[in-house]
Amino acid sequence: MHLSSSSLSGTEIRNPKGDKLGKLEELMINTKTGEVDYAVVSFGGFLGIGDKLFAVPLQAMKVDTGDKKLVLNETEERLKNAPGFDKDHWPDHADSKWSQEVHSYYSL
Repeated sequence: MHLSSSSLSGTEIRNPKGDKLGKLEELMINTKTGEVDYAVVSFGGFLGIGDKLFAVPLQAMKVDTGDKKLVLNETEERLKNAPGFDKDHWPDHADSKWSQEVHSYYSL
């Protein structure tokens, strides 16, 4: 199956219990491999103010085409402790240590 990045932008992310975890903001593409490295997910805040952004490897999520959502098998509490950043201070995506930390957090 193929999905456009614009069709995924803004998609709700829920856990298997149905709890809303956040929404997909961006897909980050590795320019060397052409693969999606991770999804940028917003979490928390109100009307976009105070949102925490965090990176989730796309492989950690499943697409639910029936309900038009992404499913991430995490609790809200665990997600609060995930490697994150704010919208004005993005991490250095070329830093392999940072990338390893993100993938390790999600056991990938």
